[in-house]
Amino acid sequence: MEKFVYKKSVGVTALSASMKEFTYKKHSHKEYAVGVTLRGIQHYNLDGSLHLSHQNGVMLFNPEQAHDGRAHDKSGLDYVMLYMEPELLLDIGEKKDIALFSNPIVYDSRLKQHILNLSTAIFTEKEEALCSELLLSLTDNLFQRNAIEGKKKDSPLIKKAKEMIHAHIGSVLKLDDICTELQISKYQFIRFFKANTGIYPYQYYLNSKLEHAKLLIERTRDIYSAVVECGFVDLPHLNKHFKSVYGITAYEYMLSIK
Repeated sequence: MEKFVYKKSVGVTALSASMKEFTYKKHSHKEYAVGVTLRGIQHYNLDGSLHLSHQNGVMLFNPEQAHDGRAHDKSGLDYVMLYMEPELLLDIGEKKDIALFSNPIVYDSRLKQHILNLSTAIFTEKEEALCSELLLSLTDNLFQRNAIEGKKKDSPLIKKAKEMIHAHIGSVLKLDDICTELQISKYQFIRFFKANTGIYPYQYYLNSKLEHAKLLIERTRDIYSAVVECGFVDLPHLNKHFKSVYGITAYEYMLSIK
């Protein structure tokens, strides 16, 4: 049975997932994502390579790292994930610049336990003070064991393209307008964007719309405002794309994080 449960505390979104047939569409998150495979094998493509996280595997995703995901076989998959904004993680870790995880999967019992401790506290709605302390412990462990300094910077062209996409998140994506502004042909731009980000411009645009809708739902508890502001045709249109990335509909997400 497919089951996706989200809870949020101290700026961290926790996900508990059980899945057998569900497949995540290729997407990326602006947050860091760290998680633990509890049962089965997590099967996903990341940076052009296939990765398999077996039981007790700790999965580490950098911001905007494109990936998909599914259960490796018919036995299904259970796992937990924590999503953390880069600014939050870097502030807690007292870092001035983005840090990258050096390995996408590690088998580290201490790090696994830190992730499970925080996810359990969030799902059982423990006091904010306790969740904050557990988040600090997790962050310290991440930087000590699994992160390296430095990040490949976006080229000026990619940076400008992303800014233009975010500035028109509620409108129809018009590649011709972006390419005219950047003085590059449409197909050169598509190829260059994919090579630098791992996903095509339309995928990035759609992911950005969904992330913005998710934040609006968290802040306003109004899914219809998210439909309008993010430029979806209607609620079913939002729900279709929302579920392909988050496993549940926008309405179910709103209920899960109350």
